[in-house]
Amino acid sequence: MSKLGQIGAKLHRGDVSYDFIGHRRFWFSLSAILVIISLAGLFARGLALGIEFRGGVEYDAAVKVTDSTVDDFTAAVKATNAKGLGDPVVTTINNNKVRVQTKPLAQADVGNVRAAIAKEAGIPADQVTSQQIGASWGKQIADKAILALIVFLVAVFAVIWLYFREAKASMAAIIALIHDVTITVGVYALVGFDVTPATVIGVLTILGYSLYDTVVVFDKIRENTRGITGSNRMTYSDATNLAVNQTVVRSINTTITALLPVGAILVVGTVVLGTGPLKDLSLALFVGIAVGAYSSIFIAPSLLAVFKEREPGMKALNKRVTAKKAQTAAAAAATAAPVAVATAGAGAAARSAGQDRAVQDTPRKADRATGTAPTPSTRPMKATAAGRPQPTRKPRSKRGK
Repeated sequence: MSKLGQIGAKLHRGDVSYDFIGHRRFWFSLSAILVIISLAGLFARGLALGIEFRGGVEYDAAVKVTDSTVDDFTAAVKATNAKGLGDPVVTTINNNKVRVQTKPLAQADVGNVRAAIAKEAGIPADQVTSQQIGASWGKQIADKAILALIVFLVAVFAVIWLYFREAKASMAAIIALIHDVTITVGVYALVGFDVTPATVIGVLTILGYSLYDTVVVFDKIRENTRGITGSNRMTYSDATNLAVNQTVVRSINTTITALLPVGAILVVGTVVLGTGPLKDLSLALFVGIAVGAYSSIFIAPSLLAVFKEREPGMKALNKRVTAKKAQTAAAAAATAAPVAVATAGAGAAARSAGQDRAVQDTPRKADRATGTAPTPSTRPMKATAAGRPQPTRKPRSKRGK
């Protein structure tokens, strides 16, 4: 068995554990900081909406990409002085294509910008493709995405409620999902990646992943807390913490397995391709999976424990468990006290016996040192039945003299 497998087995048996629930204030504080940073980035910088949402004109041209390609095409497009042009967005695709995105333009200005791009690329104007995207189409996508998110959250609340027969579990799961979405969107705002339809798909996908991990942990919590109010062995928080420890290794393995391919896609989309749906989709998946795993371990179970501990039955259970622990500690202390006294007495008796032997052995050591036999006066006296001491026998060397 691997070292991680051994740790997982010990966690499942309860031989070792980390107090996830006991440190919930720290994890709640950390999540609050992350959410505040995400909201600050969202409101301060805003989302970099892709052309699909804001509308505009997109041009593609085949060209050999160099270090100055972006600057050269940006200057060429600005030189047209098209009305409402704004700052064009120029990106390179692989090493043989350039893409230019502008705000919505009049039809005449669309032709002028196409001609400028063709001249800079050194190709005929008809080889530059252009596509006008209306803002209304992007607004429809955004509205449908928000509607899909609301429907998803309502459906999740109902399904978890029916499955666990517990509204508090639904509340904890929904709060964790909102936590995941907020941080993911905040990262998009801080990084500055364009929000495209691929981003929306990625966000909706991570909701399902986060929910799956949370339901696995909740199912183990239900197993550990079944009939818990009829005993006084552990509190609801203790049983919840045990469930998290029993599933944490599985969550880590699943998360790492999911992040590795998504991370590879993110690197390819960002470094190799430079733009496109792969980059937008992989960033949402990568951040969402990581945050979802974090919330399913540290946030959702802790929220469920907080909600359940407020119930009268759980409060009574806490009192019984606390009283039992106090009785056990008192009994252990009472048992340890006599043992300590007996141990101290035995030690004192042993030291006293050792001192007596040392006193008796002193004359013998002196006789051995001088080479003389011990005198009768130095030998111990034997007590008779009457209790009177009698001299011992003479040494063999003195007999017969």
